[in-house]
Amino acid sequence: MIWAQSVLPWWAAQDNIELFWAPVPRLPRYLPERIARVVTIYDLVWKHAGQTMRPLSRWLNAKLMPEAVRLADRVIAISEHTACDLLAEFPEAEAKVRVVSLGVSALSQPAPPEALHALGIEGPFFLFVGTLEPRKNLRRLLKAYASLPNSVRNGVQMVIAGGQGWGGVDVSAIAAQFNIGDRVRVIGYASDALLSALYARALFLAMPSLYEGFGLPLVEAMAMGTPVLTSNCSSMPEVAGDAGLLVDPSDVNSISNGLLAMIMDHPLRRRLSERARTTAARYSWSRAAEATLRVFDEAVEVRKEKLRSIR
Repeated sequence: MIWAQSVLPWWAAQDNIELFWAPVPRLPRYLPERIARVVTIYDLVWKHAGQTMRPLSRWLNAKLMPEAVRLADRVIAISEHTACDLLAEFPEAEAKVRVVSLGVSALSQPAPPEALHALGIEGPFFLFVGTLEPRKNLRRLLKAYASLPNSVRNGVQMVIAGGQGWGGVDVSAIAAQFNIGDRVRVIGYASDALLSALYARALFLAMPSLYEGFGLPLVEAMAMGTPVLTSNCSSMPEVAGDAGLLVDPSDVNSISNGLLAMIMDHPLRRRLSERARTTAARYSWSRAAEATLRVFDEAVEVRKEKLRSIR
């Protein structure tokens, strides 16, 4: 933090840069006046789901994000919902905020089926992808899966892919608590090839998070033609569009009913799958790059105008 507020502005001055972009929600306070500044805001988890964050991260975001928004010439929000959250919290920044949606990278060629078999993934399965932390709502998802009729649950595995985050979310222990340990496969971090295979062969992606600024796994799954079950809150309805089935992430029964529908209703999955690639095509990194450059140009012009007005 000290380095970012001291050495970094000095480097920016020495390199005679025109614009400083902060891809994290904080800006150096002492940049030279002539340098335009842009900050990207991904979400306001600290405000709307603070209990799901590390206490230090929550405190830093709550302290540093307001200053970054104030200092910036332009503020990039990664979804319309994040922009709405921003303006609700910082209405004075309305003229600064621009929405630049994220894109989706082309995934690798899927690994062969044998790679899934080696992990104990046999037959139909649905997939969760994400960091294992409280915001991802895995306890309710597992409880919802456990509440399905035995005849349904015994025919469909649950596969969880993602690295361990904070908060001590022990998925295997939770699954054992609900007596579904034999139906849940926790595979940890997945390579691109394995992730492609999982997306391509899953019945659907289940992502009933409590809060997301965007939700990249939704777009990754849809780009493979895989339908998604996700939450009816924050940015997730915006991103999933009509390729997703929405549930209430705070209600285990709602999640359970959604799982049951996605598993048993083949025409529903087919309809959602048909829409998935079209929905995912709205998001590309080339469009994101072009939009970001336009924001940079705006910020430079705004900064020049500020300097002219001072003089």
